[in-house]
Amino acid sequence: MSFLRSREPDRPAGVSEGRAFLYVLPCAYEDLLKIGHSRNPLQRAQALQPRYYEFFDLERAFALEVDKVREARSLEHALHTRLREHNAPAPLTVREQAAGLGEWYRGAYAQLQAEAEHWREQGYAVHRPLSAWLARELDGQGDALYARADQLLTQLQGDTTLLDDPGLAPLRRNLLDTLDAHRAFALDLERRLPPSLLAWYRGADPSVP
Repeated sequence: MSFLRSREPDRPAGVSEGRAFLYVLPCAYEDLLKIGHSRNPLQRAQALQPRYYEFFDLERAFALEVDKVREARSLEHALHTRLREHNAPAPLTVREQAAGLGEWYRGAYAQLQAEAEHWREQGYAVHRPLSAWLARELDGQGDALYARADQLLTQLQGDTTLLDDPGLAPLRRNLLDTLDAHRAFALDLERRLPPSLLAWYRGADPSVP
């Protein structure tokens, strides 16, 4: 059972109207970054790595907001062409099905910083650092998080100790990844979780206030 993931907005096949983003996600501990486009950079970061808030340096990450998917796709393609010499393999710690082909680069961040400034000067909205945009997006999911947590408690018949059963290890890991994300962005979990699940989370990680 998956706990909570952001999802790309529903849209008819082939339609490219509506807000989209060209994003740059630098890794936190090495000179490697991911370039891509998405209607929802939070959803893409989650798909790439469940602990995206640790894996990527979100204070250095940024995203260009445009009006159409095809514009984001066109800008991304142009970057891939200009940065070809910096192309690098995807890290093994990202989900293979989400990693993409030819979308990872080494030694390209300075050039992309200049690109971001150029876009800003042209009047584009550049979300930099991306952490602020991601925090607002995640904050808006508070009601959904509470609803899913309440549904989970119903399935557990209120017994949170079942989350420590080895048979539920994938669910427990997914739940911890989700709650740790809210804590990483300093979002108040007291109003996002039923009390019993919050108590379980505090017991699972003693560092939780």
